[in-house]
Amino acid sequence: MKVNKPIIATLVILLIAAAGTGLYLGKHRSTKGAQEAAQGQQGKALYTCPMHPFIIKDKPGSCPICGMTLVKKIEQPTAASGKEMNTLGMVSLSPTQMVMANVATVEAKSSSLNKEINAVGIVQYDQTRQAKVTAWVAGRLDRLYVDSVGAYVSKGRPVAEIYSPDLVAAQQEYLLALKSREQFKNSSIQAIAQGGQGLVASARQRLKLLGVTDRQIASLEKAGEPNIRLNIYTPLSGVVVEKLVLQGQYVNMGDPLFNIADLSRVWVEVEVYENEFPNIKLGQTVDIVSQSYPGKTFRGRVAFVYPFLDPKTRTVKVRVEIPNPGLKLKPDMYVNASIKVPLGSSVVVPSSAVIDTGQRQVVWVQSKPGMFEPRDVKIGARSGDNVQIISGLNAGEAVASTGAYLLDSESQLKGGGPQNMPGMKMDQPAGAPSAGPSAAPAQPGHKGPAPAAPPSKKGGSLDMSDMKM
Repeated sequence: MKVNKPIIATLVILLIAAAGTGLYLGKHRSTKGAQEAAQGQQGKALYTCPMHPFIIKDKPGSCPICGMTLVKKIEQPTAASGKEMNTLGMVSLSPTQMVMANVATVEAKSSSLNKEINAVGIVQYDQTRQAKVTAWVAGRLDRLYVDSVGAYVSKGRPVAEIYSPDLVAAQQEYLLALKSREQFKNSSIQAIAQGGQGLVASARQRLKLLGVTDRQIASLEKAGEPNIRLNIYTPLSGVVVEKLVLQGQYVNMGDPLFNIADLSRVWVEVEVYENEFPNIKLGQTVDIVSQSYPGKTFRGRVAFVYPFLDPKTRTVKVRVEIPNPGLKLKPDMYVNASIKVPLGSSVVVPSSAVIDTGQRQVVWVQSKPGMFEPRDVKIGARSGDNVQIISGLNAGEAVASTGAYLLDSESQLKGGGPQNMPGMKMDQPAGAPSAGPSAAPAQPGHKGPAPAAPPSKKGGSLDMSDMKM
């Protein structure tokens, strides 16, 4: 049978067009299906336990370990790949995860910081305000004006009366010298007139060496006869802290009678540890508190730093001079001292933001919302709840003030974190899980390193058949 050639050509053209259209439609559907599958994979809802992050399920429920309600965990697409995240040790958290993990951030600020050195001290006598009343001549104490320890004495008032034959003889010699001067002063011989004056000066000097005051000498000149008993005066005003004699007692030259201390100003000897005393400077203000006076603060200044260290306590004594109105501070009283040392302006963060591994100090810095990266820093002094950052952090950067240890744990579960960074000595290879003594092997299709193995079942009470590891 004969077939028309134009009809055959038309049929061939139609067949070719139909084949091309089918190929295009199939390819479009395949591409669209792949995109939908990828979107479904990215938006797939998973559920985890806030207390046990290795518990992951694909439907809501309760944690098989602690019974807490599982929370939704949606995989968030990030700019960095999982391998890059593990290398950098960074941790990404959603807003819900940050709330559940109690992760809060605070801005590092540049402010003045004062280091506070706390130490214990003992109240001591001011050694520059102590004196002894001694007998300048041998004799008998006929009367004591102070008969007990603790009595207050004044510099211009006597504390005792003494009878001494040597004093009586010295007074008589002085009176004779005065008479001789009167007789020799009209002599035409210059040497004789000057000799009388020299006798008076010599006799007066002897009386002063025996402890007779100028006022007593003036009284002797006025009376014209020796005093049988002479008063003994204290060299300063203060409190009698020691009484060494009794009335009627015979004493020798130089024997102590009383110990006097002026307690209007006292010393506080503070013991500062050897790692802190280099910060102590003369003139620094010191606050003193005592259990005897709750709420009362005494203020003094550093007067001296002792040049030696106690080998038993490893402390250095610091002398603080402090006024003592009302004599409230008693010698040998225990007190607490607080010395504030200004450190100048520096970067300051809360102490809870710093993780100290023993060899390094790390803070978690928020590089962008929800993204945290560990950073090595060098810390300085601590003051209350704040710590000084010497290097590694700039003012204005946000750091994790709470939840830093949770971020560190999450980073370790992912194989990153400060402990697995270069320069740290680890007992296990990098990337190995460190949340428990053993780790479960990775399951097919699981992304990232294998988390720690969950606790084993006891009596069949834990159902983990639908848990994704």
